[in-house]
Amino acid sequence: MLRRSMRPGPGPATGSKPMLYQMHELGRAWMAPMTYWAEACAKMFGQQGGWMSSLPGAAQTAAGCELLYRIGKDYEKPEFGIHSIDIDGTVYPVIEREMARKPFCRLLRFKRYADDAGNLSDLKGQPPVLVVAPLSGHHATLLRDTVRTLLRDHKVYITDWVDARMVPLEEGAFSLDDYIEYVQDFIRQIGADTLHVVSVCQPTVPVLAAISLMAARGETTPRSMVMMGGPIDTRENPTKVNDLATHEPLSWFEDNLIQHVPPNYPGHGRRVYPGFLQHGGFVAMNPERHFQSHWDFYMHLVKGDLDDAAAHRRFYDEYNAVLDMPAEYYLQTVRIVFQDHLLPRGEWDVRGERVDPSKIHRTALLTIEGELDDISGQGQTRAAHTLCTGIAEADREHLTVNGAGHYGIFSGRRWRTQVYPQVRDFIRKHAGKETPAA
Repeated sequence: MLRRSMRPGPGPATGSKPMLYQMHELGRAWMAPMTYWAEACAKMFGQQGGWMSSLPGAAQTAAGCELLYRIGKDYEKPEFGIHSIDIDGTVYPVIEREMARKPFCRLLRFKRYADDAGNLSDLKGQPPVLVVAPLSGHHATLLRDTVRTLLRDHKVYITDWVDARMVPLEEGAFSLDDYIEYVQDFIRQIGADTLHVVSVCQPTVPVLAAISLMAARGETTPRSMVMMGGPIDTRENPTKVNDLATHEPLSWFEDNLIQHVPPNYPGHGRRVYPGFLQHGGFVAMNPERHFQSHWDFYMHLVKGDLDDAAAHRRFYDEYNAVLDMPAEYYLQTVRIVFQDHLLPRGEWDVRGERVDPSKIHRTALLTIEGELDDISGQGQTRAAHTLCTGIAEADREHLTVNGAGHYGIFSGRRWRTQVYPQVRDFIRKHAGKETPAA
């Protein structure tokens, strides 16, 4: 296949290009002893009932050591940790199952179980939802709250993207075109006839492309697609993220951000946009906020506010866990989505097929934006309505969430109380609706 023939470039560069990945790994190794020491000291001085915790300044020492430990430690991919779900007062166990595995992605299902025959029948009758998670730095576990909430009324699947540094070079390259094919394969495997697709942020573009191409071929397409905070047309209210992509040529991104995976990982030699560089960009967007958050964490520990300290740990355990993105996919996304705007201009070809959202007729559309979103500005997601002219007006809806930022539309209180009820009702409305055959 063409996908297999697309091979990454040669091994690690030996020229003048800075080997940032290797330097980063060297820094990690140098910091490791200090990190372990800080962890041990935090436990010794913070142990309740221990003699060291009664020494003068023990609370400050324990807090400072834990803060140092958390700044220097490695953050592995978190677990989803969804083991049960409460539905109307009844607790149902949940098992995470791998339904399909590809080199760069796993398709997971969170399967609910019930002993009562009536309850089991209700669960089986609920509509299936495929959550397409972003491949943009953080792991799919960032959507834990999204999945947990959807499980109340749906059978939930999610794309779990694999860290590119863990994919051997022999598996070939991974591009935006491959991403679209992955989404199409997962839709077919689950069954498009009853499926609803929810895409969060970055995947709104490849999901729209995937369903458009399926519609153009005459394939059955999902019942509905819910698009949340995505860059369908980044010419609308561009943000700082959009400005960076347009103010620098594509060669700048390749020269300054693309690195080779070092030898201590399975993906040795693969060209990637490293997670540590992405994380630095995340922090640089709001450095004062992160500094204040860490200072507050220190003070919570000193004062014994354990609940607030635990909340800080949970947030940064997720926020600091990042993955490497394949270079081909990242550079293609920058060019197609942020620089050339090929989707809204109607000039995007995927493996020789033109992406034409107007071909979609069977699939209903709901777009969701946050009023204060500083990653995907207002209007960027709503632009999908302008492109999907084949969808009947009655099957298209839009929601702007007042006071919500980017993460607030799919996680947290606003998601659970304001956004989800409308998503649930939209899916329910189109789950039982008669739709024309493909």
